[in-house]
Amino acid sequence: MKRARTFGAMVVATSFLIFFYLTVHLEVTTTVRAAGNVSKLEDFTTIPAIVHIVTVSNDLRQIIPKDGAYWNRMLYSAMRSLENRESPRRKEPHWSVCREDNQELLKLNVHDFDAYPSLMQEFLRGMNCRSPPLLIDQPYKCVGVVKDNQTLLFAIKSSPGNFERRQAVRETWGREGLYRGGVRVRLVFLMGNTAPDDPDVSTLLSFEAKHFEDVLQWDFSESLLNLTLKMNLFLKWTVKNCPSLSFVFSGDDDVFVNTPGLIAYTQSLDAEEAPQLYVGQIITTASPHRDPRNKYYIPNSFYNGPYTPYAGGGGFLFSGALLKPMFSVSQILPLYPIDDVYMGMLMKALGISPVSHGGFRTFDIRQQDRENVCVHRDNILIHQRLPREIEKLWRGINNPLLTC
Repeated sequence: MKRARTFGAMVVATSFLIFFYLTVHLEVTTTVRAAGNVSKLEDFTTIPAIVHIVTVSNDLRQIIPKDGAYWNRMLYSAMRSLENRESPRRKEPHWSVCREDNQELLKLNVHDFDAYPSLMQEFLRGMNCRSPPLLIDQPYKCVGVVKDNQTLLFAIKSSPGNFERRQAVRETWGREGLYRGGVRVRLVFLMGNTAPDDPDVSTLLSFEAKHFEDVLQWDFSESLLNLTLKMNLFLKWTVKNCPSLSFVFSGDDDVFVNTPGLIAYTQSLDAEEAPQLYVGQIITTASPHRDPRNKYYIPNSFYNGPYTPYAGGGGFLFSGALLKPMFSVSQILPLYPIDDVYMGMLMKALGISPVSHGGFRTFDIRQQDRENVCVHRDNILIHQRLPREIEKLWRGINNPLLTC
Protein backbone atom coordinates (compact mmCIF):
# COMPACT_ATOMS: atom_id res chain seq x y z
CA MET A 1 0.00 0.00 0.00
CA LYS A 2 2.84 2.35 0.91
CA ARG A 3 4.51 1.63 -2.44
CA ALA A 4 1.28 2.37 -4.31
CA ARG A 5 0.90 5.71 -2.51
CA THR A 6 4.51 6.59 -3.34
CA PHE A 7 4.00 5.76 -7.02
CA GLY A 8 0.81 7.82 -7.13
CA ALA A 9 2.59 10.75 -5.55
CA MET A 10 5.39 10.53 -8.14
CA VAL A 11 2.94 10.62 -11.05
CA VAL A 12 0.98 13.54 -9.57
CA ALA A 13 4.18 15.47 -8.84
CA THR A 14 5.57 14.92 -12.34
CA SER A 15 2.26 15.93 -13.95
CA PHE A 16 2.12 19.10 -11.88
CA LEU A 17 5.73 19.99 -12.72
CA ILE A 18 5.18 19.70 -16.47
CA PHE A 19 1.83 21.53 -16.27
CA PHE A 20 3.52 24.33 -14.34
CA TYR A 21 6.32 24.76 -16.86
CA LEU A 22 4.10 24.52 -19.91
CA THR A 23 1.44 26.97 -18.71
CA VAL A 24 3.24 29.43 -16.45
CA HIS A 25 6.97 29.33 -17.06
CA LEU A 26 7.15 29.26 -20.84
CA GLU A 27 10.29 30.60 -22.48
CA VAL A 28 10.00 32.27 -25.88
CA THR A 29 12.72 31.31 -28.35
CA THR A 30 13.74 33.28 -31.40
CA THR A 31 13.46 30.41 -33.82
CA VAL A 32 10.55 29.52 -36.06
CA ARG A 33 9.62 25.88 -35.48
CA ALA A 34 7.29 23.59 -37.36
CA ALA A 35 5.08 21.16 -35.51
CA GLY A 36 6.65 17.98 -34.21
CA ASN A 37 5.35 14.60 -35.17
CA VAL A 38 4.43 11.67 -32.95
CA SER A 39 4.92 8.74 -35.27
CA LYS A 40 2.58 5.79 -35.66
CA LEU A 41 4.02 2.39 -35.00
CA GLU A 42 4.38 0.47 -38.22
CA ASP A 43 5.07 -3.18 -38.88
CA PHE A 44 7.99 -3.09 -41.23
CA THR A 45 11.41 -4.53 -41.87
CA THR A 46 13.69 -1.53 -41.95
CA ILE A 47 16.29 -1.06 -44.64
CA PRO A 48 19.46 0.81 -43.66
CA ALA A 49 19.80 4.38 -44.90
CA ILE A 50 21.99 4.90 -47.93
CA VAL A 51 25.56 4.06 -46.97
CA HIS A 52 28.22 6.14 -48.68
CA ILE A 53 31.31 4.29 -49.80
CA VAL A 54 33.99 4.51 -47.13
CA THR A 55 37.24 2.78 -46.35
CA VAL A 56 38.46 1.89 -42.89
CA SER A 57 41.77 3.53 -42.02
CA ASN A 58 44.85 1.48 -41.27
CA ASP A 59 45.09 3.39 -37.99
CA LEU A 60 42.13 1.44 -36.63
CA ARG A 61 43.57 -1.89 -37.73
CA GLN A 62 46.85 -1.08 -36.00
CA ILE A 63 45.14 -0.37 -32.68
CA ILE A 64 42.48 -3.11 -32.63
CA PRO A 65 44.06 -6.54 -33.14
CA LYS A 66 42.71 -9.32 -35.30
CA ASP A 67 41.83 -11.55 -32.39
CA GLY A 68 39.53 -14.34 -31.25
CA ALA A 69 37.38 -12.05 -29.09
CA TYR A 70 33.81 -11.79 -30.41
CA TRP A 71 33.78 -8.04 -31.21
CA ASN A 72 37.19 -8.23 -32.91
CA ARG A 73 36.02 -11.13 -35.08
CA MET A 74 32.87 -9.24 -36.07
CA LEU A 75 34.91 -6.16 -37.00
CA TYR A 76 37.36 -8.01 -39.22
CA SER A 77 34.58 -10.06 -40.80
CA ALA A 78 32.76 -6.84 -41.72
CA MET A 79 35.94 -5.32 -43.17
CA ARG A 80 36.55 -8.44 -45.28
CA SER A 81 33.02 -8.17 -46.63
CA LEU A 82 33.62 -4.53 -47.48
CA GLU A 83 36.84 -5.37 -49.31
CA ASN A 84 34.97 -8.05 -51.27
CA ARG A 85 32.29 -5.49 -52.16
CA GLU A 86 29.73 -7.35 -50.09
CA SER A 87 27.37 -5.95 -47.47
CA PRO A 88 29.28 -5.55 -44.19
CA ARG A 89 26.16 -6.40 -42.20
CA ARG A 90 23.82 -9.34 -42.37
CA LYS A 91 20.15 -8.67 -43.06
CA GLU A 92 18.50 -7.44 -39.91
CA PRO A 93 15.36 -9.25 -38.71
CA HIS A 94 12.30 -7.25 -37.73
CA TRP A 95 12.82 -5.34 -34.49
CA SER A 96 10.16 -7.34 -32.65
CA VAL A 97 12.01 -10.66 -33.14
CA CYS A 98 15.58 -9.50 -33.65
CA ARG A 99 16.80 -10.29 -30.13
CA GLU A 100 15.34 -13.77 -30.16
CA ASP A 101 16.96 -14.50 -33.52
CA ASN A 102 20.36 -13.58 -32.08
CA GLN A 103 20.20 -15.99 -29.14
CA GLU A 104 21.46 -19.04 -31.04
CA LEU A 105 24.18 -17.00 -32.75
CA LEU A 106 25.51 -15.81 -29.39
CA LYS A 107 25.52 -19.24 -27.79
CA LEU A 108 27.56 -20.50 -30.73
CA ASN A 109 30.08 -17.65 -30.89
CA VAL A 110 30.54 -16.56 -27.25
CA HIS A 111 31.51 -19.61 -25.22
CA ASP A 112 30.98 -17.97 -21.80
CA PHE A 113 27.91 -15.91 -22.71
CA ASP A 114 25.92 -17.28 -19.75
CA ALA A 115 28.58 -15.93 -17.37
CA TYR A 116 28.21 -12.35 -18.64
CA PRO A 117 26.35 -9.83 -16.41
CA SER A 118 22.67 -9.60 -17.31
CA LEU A 119 22.98 -6.08 -18.75
CA MET A 120 25.86 -7.19 -20.96
CA GLN A 121 23.86 -10.22 -22.11
CA GLU A 122 20.98 -7.92 -23.02
CA PHE A 123 23.33 -5.69 -25.01
CA LEU A 124 24.69 -8.65 -26.99
CA ARG A 125 21.18 -9.87 -27.80
CA GLY A 126 20.44 -6.51 -29.38
CA MET A 127 23.88 -5.88 -30.83
CA ASN A 128 22.73 -6.54 -34.40
CA CYS A 129 19.37 -4.82 -33.90
CA ARG A 130 19.58 -1.21 -35.03
CA SER A 131 16.12 -0.33 -36.30
CA PRO A 132 13.65 0.28 -33.46
CA PRO A 133 10.52 2.21 -34.46
CA LEU A 134 10.77 5.98 -34.16
CA LEU A 135 8.05 6.93 -31.67
CA ILE A 136 8.47 10.72 -31.63
CA ASP A 137 9.99 12.56 -34.58
CA GLN A 138 10.91 16.16 -35.37
CA PRO A 139 11.16 16.05 -39.19
CA TYR A 140 11.13 19.85 -39.55
CA LYS A 141 13.83 20.60 -36.98
CA CYS A 142 16.35 21.71 -39.60
CA VAL A 143 14.04 23.43 -42.07
CA GLY A 144 15.85 26.51 -43.32
CA VAL A 145 19.29 25.20 -42.36
CA VAL A 146 21.66 25.61 -45.30
CA LYS A 147 25.42 25.24 -45.61
CA ASP A 148 25.91 28.97 -46.13
CA ASN A 149 24.58 29.68 -42.62
CA GLN A 150 26.49 28.34 -39.63
CA THR A 151 24.23 26.10 -37.54
CA LEU A 152 25.08 24.33 -34.30
CA LEU A 153 22.92 21.41 -33.20
CA PHE A 154 22.85 20.37 -29.56
CA ALA A 155 22.14 16.61 -29.49
CA ILE A 156 21.52 15.85 -25.83
CA LYS A 157 21.17 12.35 -24.40
CA SER A 158 18.24 12.22 -21.99
CA SER A 159 15.71 9.81 -20.48
CA PRO A 160 11.91 10.17 -20.45
CA GLY A 161 11.74 11.00 -16.72
CA ASN A 162 14.35 13.78 -16.87
CA PHE A 163 11.96 16.63 -17.63
CA GLU A 164 13.50 19.05 -15.13
CA ARG A 165 16.95 18.59 -16.65
CA ARG A 166 15.61 19.15 -20.17
CA GLN A 167 13.78 22.30 -19.11
CA ALA A 168 16.91 23.71 -17.52
CA VAL A 169 18.78 23.15 -20.80
CA ARG A 170 15.98 24.77 -22.83
CA GLU A 171 15.98 27.85 -20.63
CA THR A 172 19.75 28.30 -20.56
CA TRP A 173 22.58 27.06 -22.75
CA GLY A 174 20.42 25.05 -25.17
CA ARG A 175 18.01 27.86 -26.02
CA GLU A 176 17.25 27.82 -29.73
CA GLY A 177 17.70 30.97 -31.76
CA LEU A 178 20.14 33.27 -33.51
CA TYR A 179 23.34 34.01 -31.61
CA ARG A 180 26.17 36.50 -32.03
CA GLY A 181 27.95 36.19 -35.35
CA GLY A 182 24.82 34.88 -37.08
CA VAL A 183 25.12 31.36 -35.65
CA ARG A 184 21.84 29.45 -35.45
CA VAL A 185 21.32 27.00 -32.59
CA ARG A 186 18.98 24.01 -32.73
CA LEU A 187 18.26 21.50 -29.95
CA VAL A 188 17.11 17.88 -29.79
CA PHE A 189 16.87 15.47 -26.86
CA LEU A 190 17.55 11.82 -27.64
CA MET A 191 15.85 9.06 -25.70
CA GLY A 192 14.47 5.55 -25.65
CA ASN A 193 11.64 4.08 -23.59
CA THR A 194 11.31 3.92 -19.83
CA ALA A 195 12.28 0.71 -18.11
CA PRO A 196 9.35 -1.66 -17.34
CA ASP A 197 9.63 -1.00 -13.59
CA ASP A 198 9.56 2.80 -13.95
CA PRO A 199 6.40 4.96 -14.05
CA ASP A 200 4.86 5.35 -17.50
CA VAL A 201 5.35 8.98 -18.55
CA SER A 202 4.65 8.44 -22.25
CA THR A 203 1.55 10.69 -22.27
CA LEU A 204 3.43 13.48 -20.54
CA LEU A 205 6.39 13.05 -22.88
CA SER A 206 4.13 13.21 -25.92
CA PHE A 207 2.63 16.46 -24.64
CA GLU A 208 6.12 17.85 -23.97
CA ALA A 209 7.32 16.85 -27.44
CA LYS A 210 4.40 18.54 -29.18
CA HIS A 211 4.90 21.74 -27.21
CA PHE A 212 8.67 22.15 -27.40
CA GLU A 213 9.30 20.23 -30.64
CA ASP A 214 12.72 19.03 -29.55
CA VAL A 215 12.19 15.40 -28.44
CA LEU A 216 13.32 12.37 -30.45
CA GLN A 217 12.29 9.00 -29.03
CA TRP A 218 12.82 5.46 -30.26
CA ASP A 219 11.28 2.22 -29.03
CA PHE A 220 14.24 0.70 -27.21
CA SER A 221 14.90 0.37 -23.49
CA GLU A 222 16.94 3.09 -21.83
CA SER A 223 20.13 1.67 -20.33
CA LEU A 224 23.78 2.58 -19.98
CA LEU A 225 24.81 0.08 -22.64
CA ASN A 226 22.17 1.28 -25.13
CA LEU A 227 23.70 4.75 -25.43
CA THR A 228 25.67 3.54 -28.45
CA LEU A 229 22.44 2.50 -30.18
CA LYS A 230 21.01 5.93 -29.34
CA MET A 231 23.97 7.66 -30.99
CA ASN A 232 23.75 5.37 -34.02
CA LEU A 233 20.06 6.22 -34.45
CA PHE A 234 20.83 9.91 -34.09
CA LEU A 235 23.43 9.72 -36.87
CA LYS A 236 20.90 8.04 -39.15
CA TRP A 237 18.21 10.60 -38.29
CA THR A 238 20.55 13.56 -38.80
CA VAL A 239 21.86 12.38 -42.17
CA LYS A 240 18.24 12.30 -43.34
CA ASN A 241 16.86 15.41 -41.64
CA CYS A 242 19.81 17.76 -40.99
CA PRO A 243 22.46 17.17 -43.67
CA SER A 244 23.71 20.78 -43.75
CA LEU A 245 24.73 21.30 -40.12
CA SER A 246 27.99 23.10 -39.40
CA PHE A 247 28.66 21.51 -36.00
CA VAL A 248 27.10 19.00 -33.61
CA PHE A 249 27.53 19.06 -29.85
CA SER A 250 26.81 15.69 -28.26
CA GLY A 251 26.38 15.66 -24.49
CA ASP A 252 24.44 14.62 -21.42
CA ASP A 253 21.43 16.46 -20.01
CA ASP A 254 23.25 17.31 -16.77
CA VAL A 255 26.16 19.30 -18.20
CA PHE A 256 26.71 23.04 -18.14
CA VAL A 257 27.75 24.56 -21.47
CA ASN A 258 29.08 28.05 -22.04
CA THR A 259 27.30 28.48 -25.38
CA PRO A 260 28.86 31.86 -26.28
CA GLY A 261 32.28 30.36 -25.57
CA LEU A 262 31.49 27.28 -27.65
CA ILE A 263 30.32 29.40 -30.58
CA ALA A 264 33.38 31.63 -30.31
CA TYR A 265 35.56 28.53 -30.51
CA THR A 266 33.83 27.30 -33.68
CA GLN A 267 34.28 30.70 -35.29
CA SER A 268 38.00 30.68 -34.48
CA LEU A 269 38.62 27.54 -36.57
CA ASP A 270 40.27 27.87 -39.95
CA ALA A 271 38.94 26.37 -43.17
CA GLU A 272 41.06 23.23 -42.81
CA GLU A 273 40.24 22.51 -39.15
CA ALA A 274 36.47 22.89 -39.22
CA PRO A 275 35.49 20.01 -41.58
CA GLN A 276 37.61 17.46 -39.64
CA LEU A 277 36.81 18.59 -36.10
CA TYR A 278 36.38 16.15 -33.20
CA VAL A 279 37.16 17.97 -29.95
CA GLY A 280 36.67 17.49 -26.23
CA GLN A 281 38.48 16.16 -23.19
CA ILE A 282 40.49 13.35 -24.75
CA ILE A 283 41.23 10.02 -23.10
CA THR A 284 44.33 8.72 -24.86
CA THR A 285 45.49 5.53 -23.11
CA ALA A 286 42.33 3.75 -21.99
CA SER A 287 41.70 0.02 -22.08
CA PRO A 288 38.74 -2.17 -21.09
CA HIS A 289 37.78 -2.60 -17.44
CA ARG A 290 38.05 -6.28 -16.53
CA ASP A 291 36.49 -6.10 -13.06
CA PRO A 292 32.89 -7.46 -13.27
CA ARG A 293 31.88 -5.03 -10.50
CA ASN A 294 32.70 -2.03 -12.70
CA LYS A 295 29.74 -0.67 -14.68
CA TYR A 296 31.99 -0.44 -17.75
CA TYR A 297 33.13 -4.06 -17.44
CA ILE A 298 34.11 -5.73 -20.72
CA PRO A 299 34.77 -9.51 -20.73
CA ASN A 300 37.98 -10.76 -22.33
CA SER A 301 35.99 -13.00 -24.65
CA PHE A 302 34.07 -9.99 -25.98
CA TYR A 303 36.86 -7.50 -26.80
CA ASN A 304 40.62 -7.61 -26.78
CA GLY A 305 42.99 -4.70 -27.27
CA PRO A 306 43.34 -1.07 -26.19
CA TYR A 307 40.84 1.66 -26.93
CA THR A 308 41.35 4.27 -29.60
CA PRO A 309 41.70 7.83 -28.23
CA TYR A 310 38.24 9.29 -27.61
CA ALA A 311 36.47 12.36 -26.24
CA GLY A 312 34.69 11.96 -22.92
CA GLY A 313 31.00 11.31 -23.51
CA GLY A 314 29.77 14.03 -21.14
CA GLY A 315 30.19 16.47 -23.99
CA PHE A 316 32.17 16.86 -27.20
CA LEU A 317 31.93 18.75 -30.48
CA PHE A 318 32.35 17.51 -34.04
CA SER A 319 31.93 18.81 -37.56
CA GLY A 320 28.63 18.43 -39.38
CA ALA A 321 30.65 17.47 -42.45
CA LEU A 322 31.51 14.19 -40.68
CA LEU A 323 27.90 13.06 -40.19
CA LYS A 324 27.56 11.09 -43.43
CA PRO A 325 30.99 9.42 -43.18
CA MET A 326 30.34 8.59 -39.51
CA PHE A 327 27.02 6.97 -40.28
CA SER A 328 28.50 5.05 -43.18
CA VAL A 329 31.39 3.65 -41.17
CA SER A 330 29.02 2.86 -38.28
CA GLN A 331 27.42 0.30 -40.60
CA ILE A 332 30.77 -1.49 -40.69
CA LEU A 333 31.82 -1.32 -37.05
CA PRO A 334 29.78 -3.51 -34.68
CA LEU A 335 28.06 -1.63 -31.88
CA TYR A 336 30.19 -1.37 -28.75
CA PRO A 337 28.62 -1.12 -25.27
CA ILE A 338 30.40 2.13 -24.29
CA ASP A 339 29.22 5.01 -26.45
CA ASP A 340 32.12 7.44 -26.15
CA VAL A 341 34.62 4.65 -26.84
CA TYR A 342 32.57 3.72 -29.91
CA MET A 343 32.61 7.32 -31.15
CA GLY A 344 36.39 7.29 -30.90
CA MET A 345 36.46 4.07 -32.94
CA LEU A 346 34.28 5.62 -35.66
CA MET A 347 36.54 8.65 -35.87
CA LYS A 348 39.68 6.54 -35.96
CA ALA A 349 38.15 4.41 -38.74
CA LEU A 350 37.75 7.64 -40.72
CA GLY A 351 41.31 8.72 -39.99
CA ILE A 352 40.14 11.59 -37.76
CA SER A 353 42.32 12.40 -34.76
CA PRO A 354 40.64 13.90 -31.67
CA VAL A 355 41.66 17.38 -30.54
CA SER A 356 42.15 18.00 -26.84
CA HIS A 357 40.69 21.24 -25.48
CA GLY A 358 41.22 22.33 -21.87
CA GLY A 359 37.80 23.99 -21.77
CA PHE A 360 35.95 20.65 -21.91
CA ARG A 361 35.81 19.46 -18.28
CA THR A 362 33.87 16.19 -18.44
CA PHE A 363 35.30 15.07 -15.09
CA ASP A 364 34.30 18.29 -13.30
CA ILE A 365 36.52 20.98 -11.80
CA ARG A 366 38.06 21.53 -8.38
CA GLN A 367 35.57 21.50 -5.51
CA GLN A 368 36.50 25.06 -4.50
CA ASP A 369 35.66 26.31 -8.01
CA ARG A 370 32.23 24.71 -8.35
CA GLU A 371 30.38 27.97 -7.60
CA ASN A 372 32.93 30.28 -9.19
CA VAL A 373 31.13 31.95 -12.10
CA CYS A 374 34.38 33.16 -13.68
CA VAL A 375 35.73 29.61 -13.87
CA HIS A 376 32.56 28.53 -15.67
CA ARG A 377 32.79 31.49 -18.04
CA ASP A 378 36.36 30.57 -18.92
CA ASN A 379 35.46 26.94 -19.75
CA ILE A 380 33.23 25.52 -22.48
CA LEU A 381 31.72 22.51 -20.72
CA ILE A 382 31.58 21.30 -17.12
CA HIS A 383 30.03 18.00 -16.05
CA GLN A 384 27.92 17.57 -14.01
CA ARG A 385 25.44 20.09 -12.56
CA LEU A 386 21.92 20.07 -11.12
CA PRO A 387 19.18 22.00 -12.97
CA ARG A 388 19.08 24.78 -10.36
CA GLU A 389 22.89 25.09 -10.56
CA ILE A 390 22.72 25.35 -14.35
CA GLU A 391 20.12 28.13 -14.13
CA LYS A 392 22.21 30.06 -11.58
CA LEU A 393 25.47 29.69 -13.50
CA TRP A 394 23.85 30.72 -16.78
CA ARG A 395 22.51 33.92 -15.25
CA GLY A 396 25.93 34.55 -13.76
CA ILE A 397 28.07 34.20 -16.90
CA ASN A 398 25.63 36.40 -18.84
CA ASN A 399 25.39 39.13 -16.21
CA PRO A 400 26.86 42.37 -17.67
CA LEU A 401 28.06 43.30 -14.17
CA LEU A 402 30.35 40.26 -13.98
CA THR A 403 34.04 41.15 -13.76
CA CYS A 404 36.58 38.34 -13.94
